[in-house]
Amino acid sequence: MKFVKFYSRQYAAPSQRQLLIPLHNIMPKIPPLRSRSNKPLAMNTEELLNILTYYHLQEFSSGSELIQALQEDDYARNLVAPAGGIKHSTFFDLVNDRGVEQLLAVFTELQKQATGILPTQYLELGDLVAIDGSLIDSVLSIHWAEYRTNSKKAKLHLGFDLNHGVPRKLFLTEGNGAARPFVSRIIDPGQTGVLDRGYQAHHLFDQWQQDGCHFVCRIKEDTHIEIIEEFPVHENSHVFFDAMVLLGTPNANQTKKPVHLVGYTIEGKSYWVATDRFDLLAEQVALVYKLRWDIEIFFAWWKRHLNVYHLFARSKNGLMVQILSGLITYLLLAIYCQEQHGEPVSIHRVRQLRNQIRNEATQMAVEKAAVQNRKRRKHLKRLKKPHAIS
Repeated sequence: MKFVKFYSRQYAAPSQRQLLIPLHNIMPKIPPLRSRSNKPLAMNTEELLNILTYYHLQEFSSGSELIQALQEDDYARNLVAPAGGIKHSTFFDLVNDRGVEQLLAVFTELQKQATGILPTQYLELGDLVAIDGSLIDSVLSIHWAEYRTNSKKAKLHLGFDLNHGVPRKLFLTEGNGAARPFVSRIIDPGQTGVLDRGYQAHHLFDQWQQDGCHFVCRIKEDTHIEIIEEFPVHENSHVFFDAMVLLGTPNANQTKKPVHLVGYTIEGKSYWVATDRFDLLAEQVALVYKLRWDIEIFFAWWKRHLNVYHLFARSKNGLMVQILSGLITYLLLAIYCQEQHGEPVSIHRVRQLRNQIRNEATQMAVEKAAVQNRKRRKHLKRLKKPHAIS
């Protein structure tokens, strides 16, 4: 088996090495980046990952700013950039045309590793996966990202593991790409997809059940319902309705399979949530839907603090590379924060890590300079020493 050693360069900062430890056992399984000509590639997958995780962790606002740091900043040039240096055109040509296969494989393996390390929550509620989409503003020259006239946007469709608080699966489309078809590609049989009302589709409710997949989905208040059986509602509960129903208009869009429909009120606002999970109490159904908010929190934090949507590529391949590297950075941080501090990812811990890496790199540079000065003084001393005449 190929042995991969991350940051074997002389000036590796200990905290940087600690962050990347989870990749050590993954990299031998990852297909290598390959050149499509006789000219060898200027970097391998490990070096690409080093650069991209550095980009997200250090809050660069553009790819050009990143490349300038890799060329001019002593720390980035010595620790992050490939040994032979990096050129602007080399980096952008690579990310716009390659890397998705490798980073997707890394993300998949790292996600499995994270779920084995992070604490499991809400086990009594089942295997929960929130699903939502996030629009990514693009420039007009990104022709593949159709959204509307004079507006280009891409859309990230993401499955978020609510039991462990980490991203699970992803797909990228143009901005006006339909969201509902991705549910079946994101959740596996036995899992429960947790969805907002934009995903309401009665024929899909039937299809997901047929496929062995579960759902908890908010529905529109004006949805026609046919009550099959009402269940008792506890006094003083925020739940005001609990029943087995058919959703939709008969002979039009009515569900063929009955669903569990729960109505409840939170802070004066009413919610109607449908699910095929008859094993859950009404209050548990309400709790599962409330947990869907975790994916919204993740999107907001991820975009803001890891600069995922400061685009450095215009091709679909390049945008996917950027999103995958941002998700990989988040997974690395989730594992790091759990193992080092026993807590979830927070901007406090991320800033602390950034400062540690910079301080360690500065200290190591000082120590290296001191060693070089001692060697220089010894060398000069030997030169000044009189030689014996034979």
